[in-house]
Amino acid sequence: MSFPEPKPGLVVRYDYLWTHEAARDQDQGKDRPACLVAASDSVQRPRYVVLLPITHTPPSGDTVGIEIPAKVKAAIGLDDAPSWVIVSEHNVDEWPSGGVSPVPGKPGSFAYGFIPPGLFTRIKAEFVALARQKKSAAVRRQL
Repeated sequence: MSFPEPKPGLVVRYDYLWTHEAARDQDQGKDRPACLVAASDSVQRPRYVVLLPITHTPPSGDTVGIEIPAKVKAAIGLDDAPSWVIVSEHNVDEWPSGGVSPVPGKPGSFAYGFIPPGLFTRIKAEFVALARQKKSAAVRRQL
């Protein structure tokens, strides 16, 4: 089994740790159906990636998310329930990560695929804007 190259826009199965879980000193989160690779440092070693959670829970309060169109979800093999990429928090983890697990029904495959460039550009712009305003909380991981 080999890990995919963590290119921005790639959707992987990942053990995402929410900020409220980290605040309770948890070190492991729920095995997320999927997370989006938002950024990757391909030059330095160890290599780190920024991962955004994908959730079925609609954003509320201070949580900011962008809905993934049903057509996109179907194209990369996610379920048909509404989902959002949350941009108001993220995990930073070393790659390859022990938090990445195989996609169900696809032994040896850790990625669902890529979201379309236009959607990724929109997600990235919102994430960067929130990060610049210090409104995107980070959980640093090292699994």
